[in-house]
Amino acid sequence: MKRTHNCGELKLSNVNQEVILQGWIKKIRKMGQIAFIDLRDFYGITQIVVSENKQELIANLKPEYVVAIKGKVIERKSKNLEISTGEIEIDVIDLELVNKSELTPFVIENEVEVSEETRMSYRYLDLRRQKIQENIVLRAKVNSIIRREFEADSFIEVETPYFGKSTPEGARDFLVPSRLNKNAFYALPQSPQLYKQLLMISGFDKYYQIVRCFRDEDLRNDRQPEFTQLDMEMSFASAFEVQDQIEKVIKKIFLEVKGIDFKEKLIKMPFKEAIDLYGSDKPDIRFDLKLNSLNDIFANTQIKLFEGFKENNLSIRGICVEELLSKKQLEILTETAKQKNFNNLAFAKYESGTWSGSIASSLSDSEKEKLIEKFNIKDKATILLNVGKYEKISDMLGSVRNKVAEILNLTDPNDYKLLWIIDFPLYEWSEEENRYVAAHNPFTMPNIKSIEDFETNKENAIADSYDLVLNGFELGSGGVRITDSEIQQRMFEAVGLDDKTIEQNFGWFINAYKYGAPRHAGFAFGIDRVIMLLTHSESIRDVIAFPKNSKGIDMMNDAPSFVEDKQLNELNIKTIK
Repeated sequence: MKRTHNCGELKLSNVNQEVILQGWIKKIRKMGQIAFIDLRDFYGITQIVVSENKQELIANLKPEYVVAIKGKVIERKSKNLEISTGEIEIDVIDLELVNKSELTPFVIENEVEVSEETRMSYRYLDLRRQKIQENIVLRAKVNSIIRREFEADSFIEVETPYFGKSTPEGARDFLVPSRLNKNAFYALPQSPQLYKQLLMISGFDKYYQIVRCFRDEDLRNDRQPEFTQLDMEMSFASAFEVQDQIEKVIKKIFLEVKGIDFKEKLIKMPFKEAIDLYGSDKPDIRFDLKLNSLNDIFANTQIKLFEGFKENNLSIRGICVEELLSKKQLEILTETAKQKNFNNLAFAKYESGTWSGSIASSLSDSEKEKLIEKFNIKDKATILLNVGKYEKISDMLGSVRNKVAEILNLTDPNDYKLLWIIDFPLYEWSEEENRYVAAHNPFTMPNIKSIEDFETNKENAIADSYDLVLNGFELGSGGVRITDSEIQQRMFEAVGLDDKTIEQNFGWFINAYKYGAPRHAGFAFGIDRVIMLLTHSESIRDVIAFPKNSKGIDMMNDAPSFVEDKQLNELNIKTIK
C-alpha cells in the first residue's frame, strides 16, 4: 500500500474519500463488536474504526506495531477537537501488517514515569514521544530562521575544520590521535575562534556557521561534551554592530517561535553592576531582590559574626525578601549558602515593629532603623545577609537570590528578559595556576579604558567583550579581536606566554596578521541552550536527538568504549590498566 495522506491532515473536507495511512498503533480500544485504533505517525493521530465484520484484521495487533490501513473517511459522531483530525475517522477496508514490535520498556506518552537512564538507552523510542519530537522540530525551525536572517544580511556560511591544533588556553580538549603522524594528536574544536578570524584576514567580510563544538569538561543539565552553536564574525565592525546583528536574529527567533515582539533595544549592563546588584554575570532580571552593601549600617556593630570585617577588608551584603520565610525555607537557603562554602546564612525578620531571627537580638536600634530605611520595609520582611570577600559574598547571595525566586515562584516561565552584559574583566585569577589568565581568550581586545595599562593593572583591566543573557542563563559570548601586533604581544606577555610557547601554539595564526588584518568582532551562542529555554525543558538532553548522559556516555551504544589492541598499536598508543 502506498500512503496517500499522513495521520495529521485529514479533515471534514476529506469525507467519503478512500485513503491509505501508515503508522504506529498507539492504542486499541474495543467497544462491543467494534474496535478503535489510534494510529500515530510524525504528523499526528487518526482514529481508525474496525467494524464487526473486519475484526479478523486486528486479531493479533498490539501497540507500536507498524501497519498500513486502507479505508474511507467518515465524520465522527463524537468529535475530539483537541487533535487536528478529531472531526473524522477512517472506516477500515483493508489492513496490512508492516512490522511487529516487542513490548516497549516504557509507554510512548508525553508524560511517562521512567528513569532517564532507560529513556537514553532506548532513545529511538523516546524520540517517538510527541513532546521530544516537537523539541527537535522547533530546533530545526530555529536553525532555519538563523540561516535566513544571516543570508539576508549577506553573511557567508563557511565550514571550518573539526581536526585542529590543541592549545593550552581554555577548557580541556578532546584529542584525536593521528595514525599517519606518529605520536601526534589533533584536537576537536572548542569553537572555530581562530579559523573565523583567519576568514576575516582572507577577505570574507561576514561569516557565520551553525557548528558542532567539543569540550572535555564536567557536565550538568545545560552542558554536553559536544554541542551546537551559532558562530559569526564581521570585518570592519565594532562591538555595537555585532550586538545589533545578534539582537536582530534573536528577536526574530522569539517573534516566530513564541510570538513575542521585542521592540525596544536590549539593555546593556556593565559586569560590575551585574555583580553588585544581582551577584551574577548572568542575572535573571524577571524579579527584583537586588543585593545591597551594608558596611555603613554595621560600621560599629556588636554582632559577633561581623566582628573585624573592616580590618579584614570584608563586605557585609544582604537581600530583603518581602515575606516572612519559614524555618524550612531558611534551611533550604542556608544549604545554598553552604554550597558556596559559607558556614551559615544570617537572617533577621521584621513584622509590625517586631524583630526576630539569628541576629535580631544583637541588632542595635540604629541598625534596625537603617535596615528599614535601606530596604524600604513597609510591613513584613526577611533580611538575608552575611560577610565575606566582596566577590565571594556577592556570588553566594546571587545563588541565594535565585533560590528564593524558585521557592516563592517569583518567575513566570513565559516571561523572557534578554540583556547584554558588557565590560567584562580582561583577566580572571586562577587558583590552580596562581596567576591571572585570560578571562575569555588571549585574542580579545582590551577596552579603550584599559588600553594603556592592561598588562600591569590586571585586577581592573576591562575587555571589549560582551555576553547575551536570558533569564539567568548565558546564551553566548563575543568580543572585539586584537589586530595590532604590539597589543597582541603585550597580551601574551601579560598572561605569561613566552615566545617559544607562542610560536609553538599560535605561530601559524599570529603569522597571518602580518599580511593586513581588518578590525573585526564576533559572537557565538549555544543553540542547545536557546532551545532548552524556549521549550521549558529541564535538561539540555531533551532538545538534542542523541545526547550523552551526565557522565558523557551514550547509553544506546555504550560509547566511549574500549577498542582492540590492534587499533591502539596502529596509533602507537598503550593504555594503563
